[in-house]
Amino acid sequence: MNTGSTHRKMHLVECPRDAMQGWPSFIATEKKTEYLNQLLKCGFDTLDFGSFVSPKAIPQMADTKEVLKGLKTEGSATKLLAIVANLRGAQEACTHETIKYLGFPFSVSETFQVRNTNSTMDASLKLVEEIQKLCIETKKELVIYLSMGFGNPYGDPYSPGIVLEWARKISNLGIRIISVADTVGLATAEQVYSTVSTVLEDFPDHEIGVHLHSAPDNWKEKIDAALKAGCTRFDGALKGIGGCPMANDVLVGNMNSELMIDHFIEVGADLHINKYELDKSIRIADEIFSSHN
Repeated sequence: MNTGSTHRKMHLVECPRDAMQGWPSFIATEKKTEYLNQLLKCGFDTLDFGSFVSPKAIPQMADTKEVLKGLKTEGSATKLLAIVANLRGAQEACTHETIKYLGFPFSVSETFQVRNTNSTMDASLKLVEEIQKLCIETKKELVIYLSMGFGNPYGDPYSPGIVLEWARKISNLGIRIISVADTVGLATAEQVYSTVSTVLEDFPDHEIGVHLHSAPDNWKEKIDAALKAGCTRFDGALKGIGGCPMANDVLVGNMNSELMIDHFIEVGADLHINKYELDKSIRIADEIFSSHN
């Protein structure tokens, strides 16, 4: 496939939060902090490091505030992103100067929005408007993840047009970063191309990304489809671990960052990743995700 990606600057988002949040045993705060501090040395554009959500819903993220205190962001060009699911979480995230981005999961599947945030899509859009106002006041930037952006397992209506409809509503609130998420790994390469190109065509001045979950056998074709559509923002997680614990019983892995980075280099994309520091991060990931199972 001709990806047309040569010399394009990729915006890489590393998502250790997504990797850790569904892990069955609690990862010590000190180990999370060590891992995140190492990732801050690798050259990722953004680090999705934690979330301000209910500890009952996501126990693994109950120590996000404590982890944040130990992060050494000075000297790192990597910006921190925290996931929030309600106004209270957004208010707490906005009190922390070192957090640049707030991420909100907005599902284009009604069933999943209720399941994930205990709120309807219409109510969630009003919440997004409130969070956006809060971000403007505190000089943060809101990133909207369009969950179930390539289909859903619930039988809810889906099409690229539905994704575009909600992207327009999000954009009307002044939000300029939208990431289409393959929450349960359902997407085919054709769907990725069709949906991403549809949204990008409508919003050429926005930053449109993909947060893809994938099985080991079809990750590359999805990445190539997004590249061909013109996407330059990609989420991933080292070792391809993780997924949304609210989505289904079997977690579908995240896009493997190591594989994705190597592929981007192969196709000539513009990256600024320090492979030496990345290798050190992978060693810590091996330790974390083999000793906590």
